[in-house]
Amino acid sequence: MTIKQFDVWAPRAQAVTLRLRELGAAGDKVDLGAAAAAASADPETTDVDAAGESATTDALRSITMEPSDDGWWTAPGLAGFIEADYGYVVTPLEGDPSDDDGDSYADAGAEGPIYSSVPTHIEDEQVLPDPRSRRQPSGVHGLSRSYDPTTFVWSDETWKGRQLAGGEIYELHLGTFTPQGTLEAAIGKLDHLVSIGVDFVELLPVNAFNGTHNWGYDGVLWFAVHELYGGPEGYQRFVDACHARGLGVIQDVVYNHLGPSGNYLPLYGPYLNDAAANTWGSAINLDGDDSAEVRRYIIDNALMWLNDYHVDGLRLDAVHALQDSSPVHLLAQLSTEVDALSSFLGKPLTLIAESDLNDPVMFTPRESHGYGLTGQWSDDFHHAVHVALTRETTGYYEDFDSLSALGKVLTEGFFHNGTFSTFREKTHGKPIDTAHVSTWRLVVANQNHDQIGNRATGDRLTASLTDGQLAIAAVLTLLGPFTPMLFMGEEWAASTPWQFFTSHPEPELGEATAKGRIAEFAKMGWDENEVPDPQDPSTFTNSKLDWSETESGRHTKLLRLYRDLATLRHGLPEFTDPRFTEVAVRFDEQARWFEVRRGDIRVLINFSEAPVDASMIDDALGEVLLSTQDVLADVDAGASGAGAGAPGTLPAHSATVYRRA
Repeated sequence: MTIKQFDVWAPRAQAVTLRLRELGAAGDKVDLGAAAAAASADPETTDVDAAGESATTDALRSITMEPSDDGWWTAPGLAGFIEADYGYVVTPLEGDPSDDDGDSYADAGAEGPIYSSVPTHIEDEQVLPDPRSRRQPSGVHGLSRSYDPTTFVWSDETWKGRQLAGGEIYELHLGTFTPQGTLEAAIGKLDHLVSIGVDFVELLPVNAFNGTHNWGYDGVLWFAVHELYGGPEGYQRFVDACHARGLGVIQDVVYNHLGPSGNYLPLYGPYLNDAAANTWGSAINLDGDDSAEVRRYIIDNALMWLNDYHVDGLRLDAVHALQDSSPVHLLAQLSTEVDALSSFLGKPLTLIAESDLNDPVMFTPRESHGYGLTGQWSDDFHHAVHVALTRETTGYYEDFDSLSALGKVLTEGFFHNGTFSTFREKTHGKPIDTAHVSTWRLVVANQNHDQIGNRATGDRLTASLTDGQLAIAAVLTLLGPFTPMLFMGEEWAASTPWQFFTSHPEPELGEATAKGRIAEFAKMGWDENEVPDPQDPSTFTNSKLDWSETESGRHTKLLRLYRDLATLRHGLPEFTDPRFTEVAVRFDEQARWFEVRRGDIRVLINFSEAPVDASMIDDALGEVLLSTQDVLADVDAGASGAGAGAPGTLPAHSATVYRRA
């Protein structure tokens, strides 16, 4: 069906009234000050209607909506696109669960608080935001504002997209990527990303959430761009600027739960399945009564990013938390419709799952009874690299305490592929058919928002590793067989942490979030006294990158290394060869050296604190293409004793790349 402006789905409503106020041309402007004030207001102590009408005191018009048999309501007598602030008054059917009290918060999970299935109690005549709102200038509790994405003038007509194969991803959080924390400010850093070989910029969730700053996984209005980032037009400018520089954009989206504050969807209809739960609370209703429209809501949101905002791909958060027993799984339905849009647009569109299931069904073609996604994250790579470098074996790292774990990941994709997981206390994962699956379908990182932010203090590898060890992590990630992903600041060994931060205006929700973090870390054996308070503003500001570091000391050397590795990766076909069969490894557990073979390329790594005679590992290494020791020592390639024809010694905590003679 075609959804017109102001149409709304409320299948269990007795009546729906549209309340709106038409705007002049000034209604499109983003007022960051007003948005920040509204986002910081506690909805329990603030007049929501007043916050929603902050731009003017004019009364809202009332239009009685007309129902249809499929649960949709339409506003009669409205034609054409109308610039307006608006919302809906929903009168529930007698006895409907949306008329119950809410606002109960339990302790938080890793990326969001657990909340009741109906988190907001409906007041008489309360004006609710549009579930498909494109803008929330007064915050998630205020009125929605109409936005027509077709009015933006794009300049990316020549952009034909970018396939994931051979690509390099850069993950960033808008609020901490720059001092300003906006889309506009991020545009000013895009040339830096180009200089380190990035092909895709991956944004953490940007949908509307309550408060001023957040990781983004507490979103409640999935169609709206967080106003403090720059709103929908600012988002379009950012994507346009990326495409002008040859950068694709991947948007992180969350379809497994809704945030705890500003979640009015249950007041409209059965968006949640109260009988099922995941880490964050009630699951999304994907297979119960009226679930077809809930699924449509998700699919339409995905297509909005790809079509209206010209995004090149989506990262699908924690798909293992999607509970769906339908004949066609939501992910298969999504990939089918995205493939159709890709054909229409004439450019590749990418779907990447975050899944901890280690199940190749994610990227198995639909014709072979898979979900048909483009690829998925592989945490096993991170765990194997992390343990090889740090020797940390607490929690889920326990099973990776051997270089054989790294070897298995590089040659088989998953470490747990039907093996027993000590952390999970059960058999976990399924094997990848390495004879027929391409290596690039696995997206890997030695650091990402989860693996850093979900540590007790949000410490990066920079805090505990030497420059040589950081260089090894970079080599394994960028020159390995998979699709590499960097986390913002990694390329210069940023000293700033990246911690879990929130700005919930509701005090009780903030307290529940802090308690939940402490409970989560107890499983890893970390000291709860070291956990920063997510609600403390300094936790957020401490997580902002310090860009001045790129011009000094160790940071410039690591940055040079990342640029050299990008040049090497894009310059030799062996590094983007998609065949598992072209990857071989050898290692010595005692001496702690490790060799990766890819065609005529040899990558030798010394994890130990003692030098190793490289010729004892391979007696025909040939030309040195890159030595991390030389780069960090500011020695030009080929100018050191490890230069062409003289492999020499592999120093402690170093890696050398050779082309076989």
